Amino acid sequence: MNIAKANEPMHNIDVWLGRENSVNVYTKQDIYKTIKKAKKKLLKVLSKRQANLTVVLENVQDPHNVSAVMRTCDAVGIQEVYVLTTKIPRHKKWGYRSSSSALKWLTIHEFETLEDCVKELRKKFSKILTTHLSSDAVSLHDINFTESVALVFGNEHAGVTEEFRNLADGNFIIPQMGIIQSLNISVACAVSIYEAMRQKMNAGHYEKASLPQAQMETLLTQWGFEEDTPEVYNNSKLKRS
Repeated sequence: MNIAKANEPMHNIDVWLGRENSVNVYTKQDIYKTIKKAKKKLLKVLSKRQANLTVVLENVQDPHNVSAVMRTCDAVGIQEVYVLTTKIPRHKKWGYRSSSSALKWLTIHEFETLEDCVKELRKKFSKILTTHLSSDAVSLHDINFTESVALVFGNEHAGVTEEFRNLADGNFIIPQMGIIQSLNISVACAVSIYEAMRQKMNAGHYEKASLPQAQMETLLTQWGFEEDTPEVYNNSKLKRS
């Protein structure tokens, strides 16, 4: 139910979204005084999301591999993941146990044609790099992840298709010292995007929000922020949880 606010603010709460550093919270004795810790965590997570980094999965067969990648993307701060299925059926469901519920916090773009996928990637990312062992492939550690980059990982057996490689800006490899020069797709992705995270942290990219504000607000709504959080944004009515 709605509760009228008191005449004077009791205290301030730090908030995020680029509007104000803090807002006044009006309260009475029976109204909770702070934003729930869970909601504050959502705000913090969104402020760390990296708009200029993404992962593309091309024809990755095992849904558990897809979900494991998604879980790692959430951990690193990647909001958008692209899933392309041109040679395998479109996934009906993901491996929910592998994702550990990361799916609900990510934005998944699914495509069935290579052209549509690349077209959308070009709108947001300046470089598209594929994992492929070739004479012109660069080391993962030589990629400048302070720039806008999309990393493409291919099928567990066939790798990234030649068609995708022809449309990309280059290939990269993960340095390895063992006899078997290959990694599971989810492991390769984790190694790669944690290197991206390392570079971006050193460059201060996690110190300020990079997602567009409109996208942040949309995600907050999708994540249920408005449903059970006091409307402290505009000092309007407060609600009980």
